Amino acid sequence: MNGILVALVGALLCFYGIRSVHLGLLAIGFGLGWLIADLFNASFWWLLLAALIGAVSVWVVTSLVFRFAAYFIGGLTGVMIGTKLATVLQPGDKNVALSMIVALAVGVSGAFLAQKFRARALLWLTSIGGASMVCSGVARFSDSLSFLRDPEPGWQQVTATLAWVGLSVVGWITQRHLFAEQLGIQHLAGDDDEPDMSDRNGGWPTR
Repeated sequence: MNGILVALVGALLCFYGIRSVHLGLLAIGFGLGWLIADLFNASFWWLLLAALIGAVSVWVVTSLVFRFAAYFIGGLTGVMIGTKLATVLQPGDKNVALSMIVALAVGVSGAFLAQKFRARALLWLTSIGGASMVCSGVARFSDSLSFLRDPEPGWQQVTATLAWVGLSVVGWITQRHLFAEQLGIQHLAGDDDEPDMSDRNGGWPTR
């Protein structure tokens, strides 16, 4: 049950994240809370509580500062990606301090990318962040898949990384084709005219 829940939320963010600002925010907050709590090997109920608190907190805070929403959304998604990256790069026992440094560094990078490139950066960030959640969720389906969440050095680490990267690319391709009009990609949207800016980005901030 716990793996299915986080995998579904991750799939929502990975394949549908750019479409709706509200769904995206809730999924980002949920994933961020879950992945951070998971660093401390928390029980399922603590993971769920942290995820729900993260979802509500991100949605409320970003709604209050919508003018800077792209910056915050990019930063928070970057932190989520950095948390997963720290897990993959540190097989076995985790150095929490190093994990937080990696998460913060990727978060800052994500914030500036989202601020500069808007929907194009958010497309990548939601795909990568959602894929990290899917991998963490699928890892809880059975013990044989647990390496997707906490790989050991060697083939497990390589396989977990390739699965994450591959799913991220699939999510990016899917969103890019499904929401080409919102992203302003005319040749994929099948429209030679400039798309209506009011419909672009699915409600994500444009300035």
